[in-house]
Amino acid sequence: MDQSTDGHRAWARLRSGDKTALAELFGQYRPQLRRMVELRIAGRLTRRVDPSDILQETFMDASQKIDAYVSDPRVTLFVWLRGLTLDRLLKVQRRHLGTQSRDILRELRLPAESSLALGRQLLAGGPTPSGIMEQGELRRQVAAALQQLNDRDREVLVMRHFEGMSNLQVAEALEIAATAATMRHGRALKRLKDILTARLPSGESS
Repeated sequence: MDQSTDGHRAWARLRSGDKTALAELFGQYRPQLRRMVELRIAGRLTRRVDPSDILQETFMDASQKIDAYVSDPRVTLFVWLRGLTLDRLLKVQRRHLGTQSRDILRELRLPAESSLALGRQLLAGGPTPSGIMEQGELRRQVAAALQQLNDRDREVLVMRHFEGMSNLQVAEALEIAATAATMRHGRALKRLKDILTARLPSGESS
């Protein structure tokens, strides 16, 4: 649950049966959920499917299932809502694309600024990114390097660096311990750095 006072109050109201609290909490998490949808929606659907529609359908799903969740909340509300949003997105993509629907992790639409920030982080301590390549090229190289990772490593990096999830949220979403999520994130960062460095022009990685 959100650690803010308002978040705790809304959660208490929700547990007492006040369904209007769900709308408040969903609104609180809406920007982060929308970011996840925009990140993962298939490029072929961007002109046919509005992320707002995905979120509206998710809210309807949540409204129908909230009683069961409140009676046995095995994960935090945000992680639960994120799971419902991801399920709804998958259903919409399958409905529109059918057998042409691909793994959503392989059609990521990475935000430019997040890609650039991750590239700078990985290359910190070496030549400055601007000295290695133009910003646009660095973003492209980060995206290409992410695609070379296995699905598990790619997922943890996407959740942490592009969706803005905390380590605890990632651990809940992946159903692993927080320490395991931390270790997985560290290993994935190292693998991404190794791939990214290898993609740099010869002589610029040292």
